[in-house]
Amino acid sequence: MATIKITQTGSPIRREKDQRATLIGLGLNKMHKTRELEDSAEVRGMIRKVQHMVSVEG
Repeated sequence: MATIKITQTGSPIRREKDQRATLIGLGLNKMHKTRELEDSAEVRGMIRKVQHMVSVEG
């Protein structure tokens, strides 16, 4: 299956709890940390929820 690279670019400070939990669910908890995840509908939905705090490649 195809993969996508997600990098955290924004801070979760002063964000809602569910947005912080979504970042943790994606495996991101520190600035500029990068994860490579499968390109699935679930992951895309999580990215959409925190799109203002992450950048996506490929």
